[in-house]
Amino acid sequence: MKTAKKITRREFMASAGGTVVSIGLPGVFVKLMDSDNRAVAAQLRPDGKSRIPPGQHAVKALPNMGGEQGDINVPEWQLQITGDVEKPMALNISDLMALKQMDLTCDVHCVTGWTLLDSRWRGISMKTILDLVKVKETAGFIIFEASGDYTSSIPLADSLKDNVILAHGFYDQKLPRAHGAPLRALVPDRYFYKSVKWLKGIKISAVDEPGYYESAGYSNSADPWKEERFD
Repeated sequence: MKTAKKITRREFMASAGGTVVSIGLPGVFVKLMDSDNRAVAAQLRPDGKSRIPPGQHAVKALPNMGGEQGDINVPEWQLQITGDVEKPMALNISDLMALKQMDLTCDVHCVTGWTLLDSRWRGISMKTILDLVKVKETAGFIIFEASGDYTSSIPLADSLKDNVILAHGFYDQKLPRAHGAPLRALVPDRYFYKSVKWLKGIKISAVDEPGYYESAGYSNSADPWKEERFD
């Protein structure tokens, strides 16, 4: 796995003028008006958390966050599922489409400071995948593996939440290449670097394996409502 350059919180904030930082970001954010942000920030989720976490600002569209897409031939692409499972397997696009599909509307939050409200996705629940491969009792973590040796991890318990999916659709269309096609992870309740794009593999592990950004000093727990941007 590639080793990311470790940065300090001071460097992070300085590079962003004290507010946001670009992680492979080729464009700019198109923000909502401050008055609109304040109105949404006053709204609460069913769990009592604010819809816009501290330090975030709502945007009008999903920014292209860049990254290494890799050379993926979609007809030949497979998702390799390995590790602490009874039935390791490789699933192609047709295999995934044959599984139970679900639509999800959710807010997503990037460590750089933007929040996209009511984003719409289509895909397969992580619970469906884990039931398929039959996770062993030793399992404790999910390691998402992507192009360019990029990885990120979440606890197994987080992956079983109803809003954690493997997404192949976005706003009633195929997921755009820039946003992770043919398949990306979607973990809405963690900063967006946990929602790995251009997914190639999922490893189920007894031990955690901090990923690319986590190894550079970003938070491994990545809770937006606690502003866990850095360890």
